[in-house]
Amino acid sequence: MPKFLRTSLALAVAATLPAFAAENWSQPQSPIRLHGNSYYVGSAGLSSVLIDSGDGLILLDGTLPKNAPMIEANIRALGFRLENVKYILNSHAHFDHAGGIAQIAKDSGATVVVSPSGAQALRAGHAVADDPQAADADGGFPAVTAPIREIADGETLRLGNVAITAHSTPGHTPGSTTWTWRSCEKTRCLDLVYGDSINAISTKGFHFLADKTHGDLTPRIRQSIATLAALPCDILVPVHPDSNGLDRKIARIASGDATSDALIDTQACRDYAAQFTRVLDQRVAREKAEAAAKH
Repeated sequence: MPKFLRTSLALAVAATLPAFAAENWSQPQSPIRLHGNSYYVGSAGLSSVLIDSGDGLILLDGTLPKNAPMIEANIRALGFRLENVKYILNSHAHFDHAGGIAQIAKDSGATVVVSPSGAQALRAGHAVADDPQAADADGGFPAVTAPIREIADGETLRLGNVAITAHSTPGHTPGSTTWTWRSCEKTRCLDLVYGDSINAISTKGFHFLADKTHGDLTPRIRQSIATLAALPCDILVPVHPDSNGLDRKIARIASGDATSDALIDTQACRDYAAQFTRVLDQRVAREKAEAAAKH
């Protein structure tokens, strides 16, 4: 089976069966510097990134509810105070990326920043009704009671010396958001991308092609894939680090077998987009075949 198919299958199963990926998604990972003011603080299987703005910290994603203490410990291990986290940004409101946000926001006093659809889900503690995975019985997570700031497509959040921009990339969820910022180390500045899932997966019975409940959703996810592919991109951190081999690179850097230069790949966003274009094409072909078989 081709690598990209193995990856997409693993992500699809993991999305609907939380226990399946518990070992990987909760496996501790030592924090590392990605570049300049940006650090990986997630688990071995789920990404979370910390950015030091010089005037407070920005955290991207909280991963699983059970991972919140791990992320907080990683932040402290880097020498930062949890209370200096001013904003927690979310990629999309599923339990594996938003689950730890409620606890970390409570412990730090941070404001949560998310798309309007994502805000609805975070407040409710479960996926919104038009999410392709809304029917998952295990999809709930702790509701966020901390202040939530909604952010629009293309809007830039500023804190200290950091300007981080939200790019709407819906499809995996209606409120999916990819985040970009520029990080400098001495005179070397790189474009970092925190890439949200662009994987066309769903619960059983959901269709991305038009059905009785909605129109054709494939143009929306194709546009999201194109948006991500076109971003300035020196380092890509996908929300699932095993989707592009980032997990292995991080492990090597943490062990001292590689430097952060191993993360630089100016083709990474385009490769990521191409990978999930193939997944979407296969999904569409399967839905068309299933529809034809019924007639």
